[in-house]
Amino acid sequence: MFLRLVFESFRRQKRRKGVALLAIALGMSIATAMIAVGTDVGDKLNQELRKGNANLVLTPMEDTLDVNLGGVTLKPASEGAYIQESDLIKLKSIFFGHSILGFAPFLSNEETISVHGHEVNADLIGTYFAQPLQYGTESFATGVRTVNGWWKVDGDWPQDYAASSWPTNVAADVLVGNKLAQANSLTVGDEISIAGKKLRVSGILNTGGAEDRAIVAPLHIVQQILGKPNAVRSVAVSALTKPEDAFARRDPNKMSPKMRDRWYCTSYANSIAFQIHEALPSVRVDQIRQVEQNQGRVLARISGLMLLLTLAALVGAALAVSAAMAATILERRQEVGLMKSLGASNGMVASLFLFEASLLALAGAAVGCIAGILLAQRMGQSIFGSSITLHPAVIPIVVVAALLVTFVGSAGAVRKAVQFDPAVVLRGDA
Repeated sequence: MFLRLVFESFRRQKRRKGVALLAIALGMSIATAMIAVGTDVGDKLNQELRKGNANLVLTPMEDTLDVNLGGVTLKPASEGAYIQESDLIKLKSIFFGHSILGFAPFLSNEETISVHGHEVNADLIGTYFAQPLQYGTESFATGVRTVNGWWKVDGDWPQDYAASSWPTNVAADVLVGNKLAQANSLTVGDEISIAGKKLRVSGILNTGGAEDRAIVAPLHIVQQILGKPNAVRSVAVSALTKPEDAFARRDPNKMSPKMRDRWYCTSYANSIAFQIHEALPSVRVDQIRQVEQNQGRVLARISGLMLLLTLAALVGAALAVSAAMAATILERRQEVGLMKSLGASNGMVASLFLFEASLLALAGAAVGCIAGILLAQRMGQSIFGSSITLHPAVIPIVVVAALLVTFVGSAGAVRKAVQFDPAVVLRGDA
């Protein structure tokens, strides 16, 4: 009899049940999409923020050692310390080596440049542009095109090649900063020379920084010109990191072994910097704090926005269910009165409507999950250019959310149903 009452209810009230089902499905589709994107957006957004943005800087440790004598701080006498270029591949050997998206070494010095028959002084900067490297079985390219995405070039990027493969009778390609080019009437294709070495302007560089007044050349060419093979002065590193929190800022040397392992195995910028220093003890690793703080703020705001959208969808679904259930119970008040006059308890009446609500919730959750997954994939492709990975825990979360929303939306109507007086209802007075 119980199941027959349920069946008849769905058969006679198809439109109202359809409205409630649609409301639940819409709410659950938005909730599914937001939860799916929210659980996967962290890494994808980090990757987007890390594209063209360095968040760690490596410098020689010797240049940062200060000595205090009699209250006077003495700094190194010269900036003669260098990082070995051959050691940079060790960045991929750390625990979070897969999180190192790219790095760009730099070596610079002020040089006299021969331009159109006259000489000018300008900084000569050597770096990687898109240097191919190999670590184990992994092949990758790294350089300023990965780390400094805001660099704009009018023309062609220079080719990265070893100094040993640089023919002495061929001009190597370099970039000229736009301000230096304007001041000296340099255009793409012009030739300049430094220390007797011919260089060809392959592109005009615009960075909005000091590089706009400099010559930027392949690292190995600059090493040869300066007579400093295998030497770099600094390295910009772009690493995929987790936004910094209070735990990230704790000193690992003051933690218990268990807490230290947790800190070490979390991809904080501090943890990655610590691991880089372990692999390269002669290197000092500093964070670019503004990048990390901006990333954390962006992630927090996006997470908050998705939470608000999810809550709004759930509240909207609950209100729609409440309206549909109230109308349903109002139409079936004589049926409820008859059930109670035949001995049905308040619990039996409530269980009937809650069972119907549960069926609607499960059906709405199923439809909403499918629609939400499709919506999440669409968002992933349009925003990040890749699919969203659905965590298995999302489905049970959505099912529970659908049941809660439906029960909350039905609570008022069910409470009213159990309060019906059979005598009054059957007389038609209510």
